[in-house]
Amino acid sequence: VQLQASGGGLVQAGGSLRLSCAASGRAFANYAMGWFRQAPGKEREFVAAVGWSSGTTTYADSVKGRFTISRDNAKNTVYLQMNSLKPEDTAGYYCAADKYYSGSLSSRSQQYRYWGQGTQVTVSS
Repeated sequence: VQLQASGGGLVQAGGSLRLSCAASGRAFANYAMGWFRQAPGKEREFVAAVGWSSGTTTYADSVKGRFTISRDNAKNTVYLQMNSLKPEDTAGYYCAADKYYSGSLSSRSQQYRYWGQGTQVTVSS
């Protein structure tokens, strides 16, 4: 499967952005989807994941209550709504697909088989 992330940009602290990740292929609905981020000089970190439907989600503590992950299986797309953005949210954001998902969401990047190219989010103070 191929993943294409979009929606990044420059926003002031307190603002909002919505990232999208469009997937190719018919198996999208079978995969869990995740968002990760990586800032310069830092390791890639987990942000959020969603199961087969938007009813099953998990978040990193740093974004809980501010970010919302969802998916539209009819459009082969996963979203990350980011509100109340902070300068520390500045990073490249990557979507990823877990083809081995069987009901337990993972925050480990090694679990995710397919990765998109990333979209840059910059939050100014």
